[in-house]
Amino acid sequence: MKKLTQWYVAATTKLDSMVRNERGSQTLEWIGIAAVVVIVVGLISTAFGEDKEFGKSVLKKFTGMIDQIGGGR
Repeated sequence: MKKLTQWYVAATTKLDSMVRNERGSQTLEWIGIAAVVVIVVGLISTAFGEDKEFGKSVLKKFTGMIDQIGGGR
């Protein structure tokens, strides 16, 4: 019975240390943020590329909003 208890304590201790180990988690978070930024930049550059109607319409809307805020020119 003593051997089984020792084995159980060793197994739970190892499992607990593996669960609590957070090494590298911050690096993974930064990689995830960088991936999202790259995707957003790619989408924006695709939308506002040459001969893209979507980009032109969005730009026209933003220009109109800015003109309304600034009193128009």
